[in-house]
Amino acid sequence: MVNKNYGLAIVGLGGMGNWHREFVKTIEGITVVGIYDIKESRRQFAKENNEHVYESLDDLLNDKKVDIVLVATPNDLHKEISIKALRAGKNVVCEKPAMMNSKEFEEVMSVQKETGKLFVVHQNRRWDEDFLTIKEIYNKNTLGKIYSIESRVHGSRGIPGDWRQEKEHGGGMLLDWGVHIIDQLLFMIDEKVKKVYCKFTHVTNELVDDGFRIILTFESGLTVLLEVGTSNFISLPRWYVLGINGSAVINGWDLNGKIVRVKNWEDKDAVPIRAASGITKTMAPRQDNTIFEEKLPIQKSELREYYRNVIATIEGKAEIIVKNSEVLRVIKLMEACTVSDEKETVVDFE
Repeated sequence: MVNKNYGLAIVGLGGMGNWHREFVKTIEGITVVGIYDIKESRRQFAKENNEHVYESLDDLLNDKKVDIVLVATPNDLHKEISIKALRAGKNVVCEKPAMMNSKEFEEVMSVQKETGKLFVVHQNRRWDEDFLTIKEIYNKNTLGKIYSIESRVHGSRGIPGDWRQEKEHGGGMLLDWGVHIIDQLLFMIDEKVKKVYCKFTHVTNELVDDGFRIILTFESGLTVLLEVGTSNFISLPRWYVLGINGSAVINGWDLNGKIVRVKNWEDKDAVPIRAASGITKTMAPRQDNTIFEEKLPIQKSELREYYRNVIATIEGKAEIIVKNSEVLRVIKLMEACTVSDEKETVVDFE
């Protein structure tokens, strides 16, 4: 039970801003009290949906009904609006990527400390069920020691035709999707990252990256491949995980996949197979009696937990789930990726 009904005002009623507008209506204890957007078309849309429209950002920040400001503008505006909202005595939920670089984020963290208000980033994909299923496999040691993880997001439509194509507004796939899949891996794996290698792609856009491949090496020797592509007309699995006792795969958003674990390493009955122009025993398929095939341990999630946690943290009843120290680490790793691509080399990280 929350202590009061919290008023949420939305700055930037684009795709994600409108998603929040609709989503919070399903959460007890929080109400949208208005929006502000510089585009007349979005202001008109809000009015048609019976939302209060503020005439300016200052009007929004001066409204005592506003307890929380949601910042859902293009990325380059996050810092200025977040700082202004914090200094106006508002709590802030900021869309990702939080800032254009780590220096900006550290400035906002300093203002948060100065004001004592909550600043939290909307890293919503920590609640993705495909990720939570892989995290369950990792945490439960289902495959034995895991030595390789591949996480991919593939599409074939290029970059959306908006500010995401423009470098000055924080465009590109590293900031758009990389911030999510990097956050997932760093949240799951409690180890230092020792090495970073990154290569951007520019198939459809020369100004910003329209995809990337990142290889992370953790202190235990675990390697992780993170890949985003926007010109992939045949998608590879969303997740592919290798452990010393088995493998797991999730093919897509629908959680179609499986686990295969070894029952017996000795396979004396392996029969060589014909492979292209020769034969191979090494790559021959395993006999059924040497492996287990299992269903994925599907994990269900409740995304409303994000806002419930925000409210509970404001009321001093909980610790925030998406910590700013974690967000800062993700931003710094993305900066290391940019350096790696520019210098075409492996970069030391932590």
